[in-house]
Amino acid sequence: MKYVGALDQGTTSTRFILFDHSGALKASHQLEHQQIFPQPGWVEHNPLEIWNNSIEVIGQTLSKVRASYRDIAGIGITNQRETIVAWEPETGVVRYNALVWQDLRGSDFIERLKATVDIEKLQSKSGLIPSSYFSASKIVWMLDHVDGLRADAEQGKVVFGTMDSYLVWNLTGGPGKGVVVTDVTNASRYLLMDILSLEWDDWLLGLFGIPRASLPRIVSSFGEIYGDTDTSGPFKGPVPVCGILGDQQAALFGQACFSAGQGKSTYGTGCFLLTNTGETPSFSSRGLLTTVAYREAGKPARYALEGSIAVAGSLVQWVRDNLKIVKSAPEVDTMAESVPDCGGVYIVPAFSGLFAPYWRSDARGVIAGLTGFATAAHICRAALEATAFQAKDIFDAMEADSGIKVEVLKVDGGLTNSRPLMEFQADLLGIPVIRPQVVETTALGAAYAAGLSSGFWESFEELSRHWKEKSRWEPAMDNAVRDQKVQFWNKAVQRTLGWVTEEDE
Repeated sequence: MKYVGALDQGTTSTRFILFDHSGALKASHQLEHQQIFPQPGWVEHNPLEIWNNSIEVIGQTLSKVRASYRDIAGIGITNQRETIVAWEPETGVVRYNALVWQDLRGSDFIERLKATVDIEKLQSKSGLIPSSYFSASKIVWMLDHVDGLRADAEQGKVVFGTMDSYLVWNLTGGPGKGVVVTDVTNASRYLLMDILSLEWDDWLLGLFGIPRASLPRIVSSFGEIYGDTDTSGPFKGPVPVCGILGDQQAALFGQACFSAGQGKSTYGTGCFLLTNTGETPSFSSRGLLTTVAYREAGKPARYALEGSIAVAGSLVQWVRDNLKIVKSAPEVDTMAESVPDCGGVYIVPAFSGLFAPYWRSDARGVIAGLTGFATAAHICRAALEATAFQAKDIFDAMEADSGIKVEVLKVDGGLTNSRPLMEFQADLLGIPVIRPQVVETTALGAAYAAGLSSGFWESFEELSRHWKEKSRWEPAMDNAVRDQKVQFWNKAVQRTLGWVTEEDE
């Protein structure tokens, strides 16, 4: 076998990548899909568009190296987490557009739940906090608003699956044949799974009124084969589907963070910091999440602490598409580097509220510190710096919660191509920021999972030898300057809080 494949289904695009035995990227193809905004705070995707894009990117990638299914040892799936699809496994009918992880329509239910539930018990059960970010409240909304859905869900005619479930089902035959599973990393983001037993939990299901029959079967992240691709699908032959990791856990895996205390930060549509905490879950008192890092079949799960930022790369897109200050994302870097600093401008992109460590759905975005001196270049620089400030908020909470002193930060994701952002991140954290040679670590993590399952790779040690540093940014900012910038950032964050009230809604 020449390759292992990774289908990387993200928030804004889908891509398929083939890796060789050295972990090098040999071929890939990528397609964006539509972002649907029916009203403020609502975000949807068309699952059929995503599946059709998946077919296209797989075919295009295979053609680039003239590969067939016979050349591929296995396929791993990595996906945008929390985004939920309701479909009928027997017929393939999709009952509603996918509700994206950024979608806020479950907020009202969550606010009612927070007034009555034992939040400490909920956190110790699920590792999470009550938030519309997670899949459960999105499922509740669909059950309450889509005609006939609840009755069909109770009878098991409809399944609520994250994007990995929908893709695996399609790849393994689709209507009447496809396998309906999700792995423990994705299941841990529903707010319905017991973080210790790794099973759907009756108490949590009862809180949300979600029937167990409507949920996929929970499987390991790797070490087993879920099914083979169907001959009628894009591979035109059987390839083992044998790895699933939610996108942030996949990036942790792709960064070879296999030991407790190792962590990474992914700069994509959002920004996500994860630290491996080993076989024992660590619970946060500072707004971080306890999640499953990965599980090999037949072995104990590995856990992680996570901090989530909703808006990172999508802020650059917003500057390009909504403000129209630039015509392309790279121009944001060019503009940002044309000025020495942000000119006193701070952007807090609370478009869907604030995630960790604040967890405030009542927050909305602000641009603060505007004066007549401010230019488009300052706004571009402030847009990049916003991600670094948000990452520092999480980084500080993670060190305090875990007791782990992080000496370097491994980074990946599209925004790591931004030199001014990476330089500023190192300055804010006061530690080196390191980017690996293969920055497509999310897809690489899924490929690693599939490769371990299929025997393409033999061990974690072998994978660790593949990881190599490419770029390093060292901190150079004076402490007094850093402290002043953080002070203004905190003031800007306070301006976002309480913007939306029940009366406003």
